[in-house]
Amino acid sequence: MAAHQPVLLTETVDLLQPRTGGVLVDATCGAGGHTQRLTEAVGESGRVLAIDQDDAALMIARERLAGWMNVTFVEANFRELPAILHEQGLTRVDGILADLGVSSMMFDRPERGFSFHSDVELDMRMSRRNPMTAARLLREADEEELGRIFRDYGEEPRWRAVARAVIEHRRRDGIFTGTEFRGLAHRVVGKPRAGGVDSGTRVFQALRIAVNDELGALEKFLDAAIEALGPGGRLAVISFHSLEDRIVKHRLRDAAQGCRCPRDLPRCICGAQATVRVLTPRPVTPGKEEIRSNPRARSAKLRAAEKLAEVSHG
Repeated sequence: MAAHQPVLLTETVDLLQPRTGGVLVDATCGAGGHTQRLTEAVGESGRVLAIDQDDAALMIARERLAGWMNVTFVEANFRELPAILHEQGLTRVDGILADLGVSSMMFDRPERGFSFHSDVELDMRMSRRNPMTAARLLREADEEELGRIFRDYGEEPRWRAVARAVIEHRRRDGIFTGTEFRGLAHRVVGKPRAGGVDSGTRVFQALRIAVNDELGALEKFLDAAIEALGPGGRLAVISFHSLEDRIVKHRLRDAAQGCRCPRDLPRCICGAQATVRVLTPRPVTPGKEEIRSNPRARSAKLRAAEKLAEVSHG
């Protein structure tokens, strides 16, 4: 199994600007690559809250950071951030990081059911507490719902045909392994070109997003993260596909905009105020050297924002 390489590590830490004694949240700690750097930055007088929904990844992160007493591990989805902070006695924090990439460990372990090439049933759950597997979704969702998933989450042009093929397949045997579903996708959308991206990637991505409600969780997390930051606190988010990046971009832009009144009004009547300052007008992306050493970093985009001081209405 390849060693875990945190993506955009230096750039992320530079944008978060962790300080000695600070309180930080790594909302998707994974194997702990980013977490370790943040823990070192805040020092023994600081605190890092490391959250992940994957129990296997948390076990690795705990081993990696076994010598540090200033890090607390929590098994949970980052959408639960408000409840987690409350349980930990925290009201405001100095920085929050979310790396939205799927851990390579999940693909490397066939029993997790994420891979094209696995002969076990498709699972794709990032948290094994989730009762809905990919195979179960394929067996239970109706054709309309399947089509919506492949269209909205996979941006697959032949979403209707893929949904119909799933219905036809489950009438015959209802078994959905990685290799079987990849073959089904290839029959509908065409086989991949030599050396190109697998043509089944879009439908596999769509299934994973649906099983884990990734976009819904991201939206809830972003709102909670902005609220949880103290004045001057910073949020950094690393995304790996356009749907995620679009949500992050628009949410940070809206939080930085403030007034949402029509431009032709002579004065603001909505009362909305900007809560953050966007630090990345354009996303930060990996350089050639990082992509060469870690090809999975290729599609990464890093966006960040800083919490503004609250305006008194008294």
